[in-house]
Amino acid sequence: MEEPQVILVNDEDQVIGSMGKQAAHEEGALHRAISVLLFNKKGEWLIHQRNPAKYHSGGLWTNTCCSHPSPGEESLPAANRRLKEEMGIEVELQPAFQFKYLAKFDNGLTEHEYDHVFFGEFEGKPWPDPDEVSDWKWISWKDLEFDLEVHPEKYTVWFHLIVDKKVELGL
Repeated sequence: MEEPQVILVNDEDQVIGSMGKQAAHEEGALHRAISVLLFNKKGEWLIHQRNPAKYHSGGLWTNTCCSHPSPGEESLPAANRRLKEEMGIEVELQPAFQFKYLAKFDNGLTEHEYDHVFFGEFEGKPWPDPDEVSDWKWISWKDLEFDLEVHPEKYTVWFHLIVDKKVELGL
């Protein structure tokens, strides 16, 4: 099976090529990513715990869905595709914001991503792929805010950044 490819971008999110996903994370190459956050009518956040076997950040809690578009794929269709594949959910997604970050991990991998963040509303129960997700839950903003402050190590680096950006923008 061929290694999945990611879209390499420059600091302005312009496509400059593609690279294998593993190689991009080994070299710290800037590449495009997608993140989805779903909320229910009560304002709760749907978050998931990454499968412990993931190549980095395994076992940590994060946003509803996080992945990468494939070369030639736009971010919104990629977000819809990966939300269905990872969580078994189909909803209308809206672009929320974008941000760039760099994070180095203890295993030698680096996330250097230009992340496109999408929001959506969902009522119900997801059907997650166990290869991607080990657990999921709905959580209120109050409980999430408290847990992020008391146990920041339980959450992915990018999830902290997404939460901070959402708060900063008042979304």
